[in-house]
Amino acid sequence: MVAPRKGAYAEESAEVEVLFANMEKMKSLTKKIQGSLNRLETSGKTVQEAIGPIYGNTQRLQVTNANIVRIIDAIDRVRAPLDETSREERIIKAGPRNSNLQDYVGSLQRTTMSLSKLRQTNLRSNQQVVNDLSNLLTFGNKQLEQVFRDLLREGNGKTVEPLEYVAKNNPFPVFTDEKISTLRSICSHMSTSFAQLSPDAREAPTHKIYAEIRGEYLTKSLRTLAAASINTTKKMTEGAVYAPGTNGIGYYAKGMEGLFIAEYTNLSFIFPQEECGLVFTATCQSSLTEFNKTLRELNGYIQKNLTTDCFLGYEIIGIVSKLSMQMEKDTGELKRPIYDSLKPIRETCKASLGKLMEDTRTRVQTLVALPADGAQVPVTTETMTRLQNMTSYLDPLSSILTSLGDGGWSTTPAAASTVSLPDVGADGQKLFASYASDTIEALLMALERRSSFLLKGKNLQGVFLANNIFIVDKLIRTSDLGPLMAGYAGKLEAWKKRASSAYLDAWREPSACLLDVQYTNRSGRPHSGGAATADSTAIVKGLSSKDKDAIKEKFKNFNMSFDELVAKHKGFKMEREVRTLLGREVQTILEPLYGRFWDRYHEIDKGKGKYVKYDKTQLGSTLAGLS
Repeated sequence: MVAPRKGAYAEESAEVEVLFANMEKMKSLTKKIQGSLNRLETSGKTVQEAIGPIYGNTQRLQVTNANIVRIIDAIDRVRAPLDETSREERIIKAGPRNSNLQDYVGSLQRTTMSLSKLRQTNLRSNQQVVNDLSNLLTFGNKQLEQVFRDLLREGNGKTVEPLEYVAKNNPFPVFTDEKISTLRSICSHMSTSFAQLSPDAREAPTHKIYAEIRGEYLTKSLRTLAAASINTTKKMTEGAVYAPGTNGIGYYAKGMEGLFIAEYTNLSFIFPQEECGLVFTATCQSSLTEFNKTLRELNGYIQKNLTTDCFLGYEIIGIVSKLSMQMEKDTGELKRPIYDSLKPIRETCKASLGKLMEDTRTRVQTLVALPADGAQVPVTTETMTRLQNMTSYLDPLSSILTSLGDGGWSTTPAAASTVSLPDVGADGQKLFASYASDTIEALLMALERRSSFLLKGKNLQGVFLANNIFIVDKLIRTSDLGPLMAGYAGKLEAWKKRASSAYLDAWREPSACLLDVQYTNRSGRPHSGGAATADSTAIVKGLSSKDKDAIKEKFKNFNMSFDELVAKHKGFKMEREVRTLLGREVQTILEPLYGRFWDRYHEIDKGKGKYVKYDKTQLGSTLAGLS
């Protein structure tokens, strides 16, 4: 038992010894490895100390190299425009006529871009090149401006005759599409380059060039119409009233409208939208100046012939107002300049309304004689014709009357001019009716005053006034004044009554002869049934000799007065309506009076006709004949 156990221990002891031996080897190996690591670390530090500066220098060199590359690229970019300059210079110096125009414009555009890039570098060394490019671009632009001028002048070599287009209602000529494309290309470049060369300037040269050349074209084209507007003021008959449409101002306005709209069509395709209004206004300025001058000349003519040619002023206001509205609608421009050109004529026309009314009064007051037969005077017809003529100009007159206000035509010019703002609620037609009413009132009042001074006898005055009133009435009813002056009928009826009253004043004398005194306490007083049942024989028998003589005298005086008035009535020259009206008025008053008087006293001469000249039937027939 002991022996096997010892053998086992010996074997384990041997294994332990082997393990110890291996551990010794491991320790020896570990020491060697540690020594190698120490040597390697020492070598690494040595290498690091040697390579570190080299690596840092390499990184800096890489950064420097990258910067150099970028600088070279930047220099290349800066030099690129310079390299192109010589090529662009050859094209630009050759001029647009020696090369394709689009190529020439393209060269200028590239030069403009090069100049812009050079200026952005802000390098002092490039300043000379910037100056050279600026000079080159300026030279090229001058050449291009001349091309622009020449293209525009192609249409100005022969001005158009606007009357031909207006008369035939044809559209006015515009540029061709090819020409518009070329002009637009030039304008586009000029605007860009101008911003580079003159950043502080307000508009490109093409604006001024276009306005100058095309403005001259418009002015020359319209010159004949302007002259025609002045020449057509001359009349075949001196003192004749202006007839609508006989002046050339209508054609002038139509020609101006057609030319202006055609010009706006041209430039709207050439210039940017935001520049069109400015260029269009400048282009039309010269034509508008000539238009203003023409209107001032016409205004001077109207002022010299105000009573006959104020209608020309009204026509001009209507035509030019429509022109200003049409231009506003089609172009959005020129409404105010055109409308302002009317100011002198508007002031003249505003003053004309009061002057015409005063002229009516003056013409009546200066009449040295009136018709002895009571006939109407020409001033009445002329005044009404004048009012009728005004109805052809209701639109411009409504504008004028609205600015004056109701009754403003009767104020002094100084007071009238202060009424600058019209009543926004005013009705122009009602104001015209008010003006016409005031004019007629002024006419009739002047006629009434003049007749009382120049005509003897109220019956003649009444006939004269009635004749003129009925002329007024007829000319209102048979013209465009009728619907406008419907409200004047009441005033006209009042005037008719005044005329009738004046005429009937003379018939009071025979009427007075038919009035008698009745005594109810006498036996011969009339029965309660009245004069119709009176017994003339009994009544006459009951009269005293003195009363009989008085009745005879009344019949005698009546016959004399009645015959005289009937003769005068038949001798008066009356309008048919006047004769009918006045005859019926006399009959209405006189016939019942005479019938009553005749019923009572016709037996005064016992049927001999010595005193009682008319029986009731004869008198009624005579009175009926007055109508």
